[in-house]
Amino acid sequence: MSRAPEGHRPPGDAPVAPPAGSPAGPRAAATRFTVGRLTCWTLEGGRVRLDGGAMFGVVPKPLWARHARPDERNRITLALRCLLVEHPDGLVLVDTGLGNKESEKFRDIYAVENAGTTGPTALDDALHEAGHTAAEVKWVINTHLHFDHAGGSTFRNPGGETVLAFPNATYVVQKGELDFASHRNERTAASYLPPNFAPVAAAARYRLVTGELAVLPGIHLLQTPGHVPFHQSVLVTSAGESACFLADLVPTTAHLPAAWIMGYDVEPLVTLATKKRVLTRAAREHWQLVFEHDPAVARARLAEDPEHGWGSEPVDAVRVGP
Repeated sequence: MSRAPEGHRPPGDAPVAPPAGSPAGPRAAATRFTVGRLTCWTLEGGRVRLDGGAMFGVVPKPLWARHARPDERNRITLALRCLLVEHPDGLVLVDTGLGNKESEKFRDIYAVENAGTTGPTALDDALHEAGHTAAEVKWVINTHLHFDHAGGSTFRNPGGETVLAFPNATYVVQKGELDFASHRNERTAASYLPPNFAPVAAAARYRLVTGELAVLPGIHLLQTPGHVPFHQSVLVTSAGESACFLADLVPTTAHLPAAWIMGYDVEPLVTLATKKRVLTRAAREHWQLVFEHDPAVARARLAEDPEHGWGSEPVDAVRVGP
């Protein structure tokens, strides 16, 4: 049995999430920032709670609980954050949140909070706050097809039909990821739910890619395997500036240290190598990092902590208290 290195923890400035279920207070659904000449938005697509032990793998609870306090069911609060890029070739949305198709039992297990007022989900509200609608999105990039990243790619309409949430978009995913999601087993079935991706495939709306490439000028897909074999992150570049949407490579700022890896990862040693490679480059090239699941920090830059490894310097904190 492996164990986390003694004393290994994120640096002291890593945010401590509020107890799950504590008052969140008001927060912006959409936050604007720029990458060179590109206008970008972080979109708050709601919140869920997942088991804290599963989120931190071999890291002992006394360590991870300093950074993400669990509720009475040992669940920690996580964001469902997406990225929107106002690109000259059309709106680009990275990941789509959880959607509205799941049962009440599912919503209770994961304490889903993502109801919308201007559309089916909170992601629609965030798009509205950014001045856009789902119909305007031209490109949807899925980092992978787990339910909390691709669940909002489709939605259940009032008639009970599952339809595309972004009717005018081309959906982009790694070909290997769609294959992996479509051949489920006992380990992956709970995360890959066919209604989230099968209708997109049936409508022939996927652009299936292989490896690293630029989907559009300045929108680069990076291979970041480990969480799943064909996981990808998205690097946005313009005029010498860069921002990387890490997705589940580094879901929160507390996961920046190399050994802090989720128990959900199917290839944790691959995650370890990928994190070292990507974060080294991120520090060298001064990327902004966008965290999909951190409830307190949407964006940060890297700082190197000699004792604990990589740490974060938040540049966009999300209000989490009254």
